[in-house]
Amino acid sequence: MTTLYGLKNCDTCGKATKWLDRFGIAYEFIDYRDNRQSPETLKDWAGKAGGWDALINKSSTTWRQLPENRKSPGSDAEWKLLLKEYPQLIRRPVIITGEGGFSQGFSDNGFKKIFGAGA
Repeated sequence: MTTLYGLKNCDTCGKATKWLDRFGIAYEFIDYRDNRQSPETLKDWAGKAGGWDALINKSSTTWRQLPENRKSPGSDAEWKLLLKEYPQLIRRPVIITGEGGFSQGFSDNGFKKIFGAGA
């Protein structure tokens, strides 16, 4: 089964869940503000995303409001602490397919490629 990680009040996550519902794709939604992910999971996601910088939404209000010294973590441990404190920094939604596939963000064409639906 597909797991979609995001925030309940995120417009993009809402679009993603509506898309999955429309095409009858079973999924579990996990709000990662309410259900914080383990440091190991965050590191795994960063690796699959192409690095910590790729995992983060740097255009978010939360990122822009961070003190400058928090915007350049120098180690995995510092990144994990930052994301534990501010899970909303993760670019969303994060999609983990039943086969272990990883994707971030939502677009109609992107989901068609992932799920082969509606093509």
